[in-house]
Amino acid sequence: MKKNFIFLTETESTNNYANRLLLSKAAEEGTVVLSQFQTKGKGQQGNYWESESGKNLLASYIFQPSWLKATDQFLLSKVVSVAITDLLAEENIDTRIKWPNDIYVENKKIAGILIENSITGMFLHASIAGIGLNLNQSVFVSDAPNPVSLKQVTGNDYQIETIAEQLWEKLKIRYNELKTGNPAVINSVYMNRLFRYGQWALYARQSEVFEARITGIGQFGQLQLEHSDGKITEHFFKEVEFVI
Repeated sequence: MKKNFIFLTETESTNNYANRLLLSKAAEEGTVVLSQFQTKGKGQQGNYWESESGKNLLASYIFQPSWLKATDQFLLSKVVSVAITDLLAEENIDTRIKWPNDIYVENKKIAGILIENSITGMFLHASIAGIGLNLNQSVFVSDAPNPVSLKQVTGNDYQIETIAEQLWEKLKIRYNELKTGNPAVINSVYMNRLFRYGQWALYARQSEVFEARITGIGQFGQLQLEHSDGKITEHFFKEVEFVI
């Protein structure tokens, strides 16, 4: 898989830029779009991603997993989540994957993921893994409740391009594990690093707050919760929230 980094000073969204490259057939698998600033940085379900210009990793990694069934697309989310935690583990930071698409240090969010897929028939055609990783930002001004940066955790400064390269290597390793037919490894590491896995905690659904514990993740990415009465429920994105 050939690597090709594209460096931008500013764009509305690295995912949008990457998608335009795919539509114009100007990008191969392994293309990475990096920008110092996004005017319309996207999070999951239309959320906004705050990032001070030139401070953080804002990147979209392009994959073409034509061998992966569309019904298994959440495996890509697992690959990306695990790769980011692999990277941060090298900084001696204990991170957790907060379902479905955030990376946490203790109870604070250090990274977010937005994966956008195109499908041909029963298989994926292309996948854009948009990643926002807080590196050097010291002050957050949006109403996001709990952001944190790598610098705030370690006291060190980080080179964005270096981190982008290192993350590429981690992504490539985990992606190839999946490609060679070994999803069990990805699934195992993902569950071991899952935020609050097996722990009783509070969740919110509409106006209801209840206690439950995570027992698993379904094939389509649904969160499986066991309630205090032993009942198991499944929830897709935005159907339930963590009470932090």
